[in-house]
Amino acid sequence: MRRKQIILLVASTAIFFEALDIAILNLAIPLMQRQFQLDAETIQWVQTVYVLFYGGFLVIGGKLCDTAGRKNIFLAGAGLFLCTSLGAGLSNSFIMLTAFRALQGLAAAMVMPSALSIITNTFTEPAERNRSISIFSSFAAIGSGCGLALGGIVATYLGWQWIFFINVPVIALALILAYKYIDKDVVNKQQKFPDIISSMLLTLVIVLLSYVVHNLPGFSKNYQQLLSFIVVIVLALYIFRRRERNQKQPLIDLSLFRSTGTITGNGTTILLGAFFLSYLFLLSLVLQQNMHFSAAHAGLLLFPFSVCSFLVSRYVVPALFKKLTVLQTGILGMCLMVAGALLLMMALLFDHSMPLILLSIACVTGSGMSVCYPSLTSLAIRDIPDAQQGVAAGICTTSYFIGAGLGLSLLALGMQLITAATTVNHFSVLLVGCFALPGVVWLLWVRKKIPPSP
Repeated sequence: MRRKQIILLVASTAIFFEALDIAILNLAIPLMQRQFQLDAETIQWVQTVYVLFYGGFLVIGGKLCDTAGRKNIFLAGAGLFLCTSLGAGLSNSFIMLTAFRALQGLAAAMVMPSALSIITNTFTEPAERNRSISIFSSFAAIGSGCGLALGGIVATYLGWQWIFFINVPVIALALILAYKYIDKDVVNKQQKFPDIISSMLLTLVIVLLSYVVHNLPGFSKNYQQLLSFIVVIVLALYIFRRRERNQKQPLIDLSLFRSTGTITGNGTTILLGAFFLSYLFLLSLVLQQNMHFSAAHAGLLLFPFSVCSFLVSRYVVPALFKKLTVLQTGILGMCLMVAGALLLMMALLFDHSMPLILLSIACVTGSGMSVCYPSLTSLAIRDIPDAQQGVAAGICTTSYFIGAGLGLSLLALGMQLITAATTVNHFSVLLVGCFALPGVVWLLWVRKKIPPSP
């Protein structure tokens, strides 16, 4: 029993640091921006490349667990995460920092599915497994909450480099415990190795697409480079499509996308990812640049709402699922996101009204995200056969992170085209709100086409 508890702790450490790493960066971004003397549109690439590489390689990370062994992939991914955290903290240039962040995303894409696989294979009894998965998932909420608070405090008093350095000792300990306590892999040698080339092509497409979108305002100056990237995108998509048709086990089985619920769940999840990380990015700039809060002060302001998010996930969402359908719960969650954007926009119009900002944060990070993510994931996988639900859930998570990366790039494009101010204004928030509003419209539009869950 003690060995199982250690394995659960080690695996939960993985999702904790994955959630922590995304949240902790938001409040440190303005400090990085000042050190590297970059504009807000450029500094967001530190977050964008992480989520794009994470999303792009997540499916292949899950499939590698079956072919190379879950323990091997966990150790390799955690080791890479440790090294890239150290490298990011030691970076003395923006390009170097961005490169390490991209590799961190790749490492997270290896660690996450392998950690979940380790838990499901260690805890085999249904009640024991459900309890362990619940504990595992709760570490994500704790990681996000700690990240929003710690990011500001650590960056203020120790420097932004330490938001990466704090990963190193804990992950090193987790690696030692994982090597000692997790059972040795029994690899099926007849299992076909996954199509890594297709995964690399998919990641190349979404990264280049984000870069092209981001740099569209300067098209007249860089048209040769951007046109060449567009050609590469089209060519990579063509090769990816051909490979997927010819593979017996394609990277993404398009036959899964037959039901309206699956298409709607994944499509709205893309919009959710685009909205949420863009909202956090703008919120950190509003608090620190517009209102001149220190990063530590901003972190402490956001922390109670992360605790609220955990409580909503634990107690409110299960009650909602009993009272409402999955689709109705998703509509409620996306409406909270739109309301959060409207409240933040009104706060900026009314001279940065603190009550309106707090209400906005309560709608988005305090409750909306906790309601949206499980309901949209449930919608995406509810019509999928049991044997393929793991893959379907991985695709849904991939959709979220691809949406997050593209959303940040579209926000940067909009800020360059529409907002000339150096600080965030209501037009920037309106752009972010436009990511969530189509999600509400989409869910309302299909509500009669999707029958309630049995």
